[in-house]
Amino acid sequence: MPISDSSPTARLRLRRLVARSTTAALAATLAACVALPVPPLPDETPAQWERANAAPAPDLRSWWKAFHDPALDRLVDAALSDNLTLAQSVARVEAARQLAGASDLAHLPQVNFHTYSEPTPDSSASYFQFGFDAKWEFGWFGRSTSEHRVAAGNLDAAYADAQSARVSVVAETVKTYLELRGAQQRLTLLDGVANDAQRRGDLVATRVRLRMAAPGELVRAQAQAAAAQAALAEPRVAIARSRHQLAALLGRAEPDDALLGEGAFPQLGESGIASAPADLVRTRPDIRRAEADVLKSAGELGIARADRLPRLGLGGALTYAARVIGRTRLSDADGIVTFGPAIEIPLLDWGMRQTVVDARDAQLSASVFAYRQAVIDGIAEAETALATLEEQRRREAALAQTLAPLEHETQAAATRQRLGFADGIDRLDADAALAQAKLDTLAAQQDRAVAFVALYKALGGAPLPPPDQALSSTSRPAHSTAKAAR
Repeated sequence: MPISDSSPTARLRLRRLVARSTTAALAATLAACVALPVPPLPDETPAQWERANAAPAPDLRSWWKAFHDPALDRLVDAALSDNLTLAQSVARVEAARQLAGASDLAHLPQVNFHTYSEPTPDSSASYFQFGFDAKWEFGWFGRSTSEHRVAAGNLDAAYADAQSARVSVVAETVKTYLELRGAQQRLTLLDGVANDAQRRGDLVATRVRLRMAAPGELVRAQAQAAAAQAALAEPRVAIARSRHQLAALLGRAEPDDALLGEGAFPQLGESGIASAPADLVRTRPDIRRAEADVLKSAGELGIARADRLPRLGLGGALTYAARVIGRTRLSDADGIVTFGPAIEIPLLDWGMRQTVVDARDAQLSASVFAYRQAVIDGIAEAETALATLEEQRRREAALAQTLAPLEHETQAAATRQRLGFADGIDRLDADAALAQAKLDTLAAQQDRAVAFVALYKALGGAPLPPPDQALSSTSRPAHSTAKAAR
């Protein structure tokens, strides 16, 4: 027999159904009040470098000191102090910091003063109102946390850009300094080659005059002398270019001879790397920026989801109104106080808010993929730099072995000339061969030094920012989650 609606069993079932529905609704509401978690960042790093060696590696924060060149140290310090790109990045960090601080105040009570006036339809009088209004939006359903994440993501991105600028400025300063010293040494060697070529031409002219050589030899000797003179243009241009590039890196319009005078090419000893691939996550600014983009995208998704839910708060106003009649009469002002909840509930938007949620969700997925790509690209760049540095070391070592035999041949040619067994042409030819070997060795030294710079740029090596420019605390949970996963 069916149970009637008024039976005790039916009433019990109804109470249980209401209780379960209320519990489910309360659980959904509490869950909606919590912001979405930032997705954990995947680990794409291998356990160790493929081409790492056991040589001690310089400190990532002062790696250029491996050249043991005080002039270079002073130059880098000046660039870190005076570079205009770094000054711009510091200003942008300060702007992002101010905006992040403002985002923390968005859900505190706001008070405003207002005035309002409007004439009556017959223009016989006007109403003048003034007063205060206050509103306090609670920022529930994860809105406040999500807005803070967006601001923190922007701030962390500014920090990462500032660190990227430091990495680039230090690397470009060291690289340009190496190019300057290399060009100065090339100019010295090529100037000696040009002088020897001129003396060789004079000796060949003497041989031709004594009918000991054909006129064609003189033509070739003169052509070689002209080519040696023309070769001086390249290092001179390189010197001028490097000096002005360094001046620009130092934020100056003209080169400073006190910093950019003559000097020997800095010598780099054995070089290696002591860090692990996973360290790139902490040192490479582009990876830190990709991490900040994940945080920002998570915040934007949280805001989009909160936009589908009610906005709750409190509001109130204190308003005074007076009627102005004619030109001089002013009625007594009456005041009224209002206070109550401020509720805004989205009802019908034809799926617009959900579309924004879907777009922000896709954007968050894209930022996670971008983070993975940044890590993979960083590893590939560092591995390539390691391979290049090792090959340049081998090349330099091979070319250095050619110097000793050529120096011995030069000394032997000088001895034969002193004993009268040969004229000066033999010695000049030996000097020319030695000078060319020195030029090749210098080029190899410079290429190896530049590869060393490229390696530490790939590793994100640069001085850390000042203590007041540390990453915001909101971004750390995502990074710590990634480290925990590793």
